[in-house]
Amino acid sequence: MKVISQSFKDQTVIPGEFAFAIQDPANHLALSSNKNPHLSWSEFPQNTQSFAVICHDPDVPSQGDNVNQEGKVVPASLPRVDFYHWVLVNIPASIHSIEAGSHSSSITPKGKTATASPIGLAGINDYTAWFNGDAEMGGNYFGYDGPCPPWNDEIKHHYVFTVYALDTPSIQVTGAFTGADALGAMKQHILDQATITGIYSLNPGIQL
Repeated sequence: MKVISQSFKDQTVIPGEFAFAIQDPANHLALSSNKNPHLSWSEFPQNTQSFAVICHDPDVPSQGDNVNQEGKVVPASLPRVDFYHWVLVNIPASIHSIEAGSHSSSITPKGKTATASPIGLAGINDYTAWFNGDAEMGGNYFGYDGPCPPWNDEIKHHYVFTVYALDTPSIQVTGAFTGADALGAMKQHILDQATITGIYSLNPGIQL
């Protein structure tokens, strides 16, 4: 199975238009256009009945004490955890691509709804937890929301887009399901999978 993107090449920098935020010399970061990137997949098993797309960042700090704090850094030695940016399941087997900007084309305070995804069934991403308790931004963030790594992180972040070919037309998840929920539900149904990885940083001191 293969997956490609017209928006970025594997192991290269994701353009800012597909990120939640871009570098800003005056304020460290500025909000961006937050478009989902293009993805297309091929060479999947003939008996595929549906697809799923999951994007996660495995480089997120396990502790937030120093995140985006003036005069501090997020050290490279800090253990890292997964942060889900896109959870989309039950994509019909007849669909083999997603166009750039078709699932997200701006930042939506309090999050996009599940019905904003034109195909498949969208789960929530981890901005839901990140903005929890924020009066202006808090809510359920369904679908895609792009990179916004800490601007003081010592490491660049990797964004792994994985397309799964499944042996079932749908997996049994409902409501505000997470990336972990989706992976658990599809675990026994995966026929094949392929990934493409982009890199991103908001730290001007990091060479990409």
